[in-house]
Amino acid sequence: MLQIGELKQTKAYQEAYKKGFKEGFREGFRAARIQTKLDMIPKLRKLDWNAEEIAEFLELNLDIIRQHF
Repeated sequence: MLQIGELKQTKAYQEAYKKGFKEGFREGFRAARIQTKLDMIPKLRKLDWNAEEIAEFLELNLDIIRQHF
């Protein structure tokens, strides 16, 4: 039976680890970008932008904007 140290040295493990790391990084980056956009909504509202203008500017679904309005 493989020990954990031996398992980590296998090509299959290393490829799966790299793939998982890359996907996790991409998903985290995507979530951070969306959160940044959501954080901008109150600031744009202070400039008297309406929901439609904000949705278009931030490239987000209008329903998402309305949830945070």
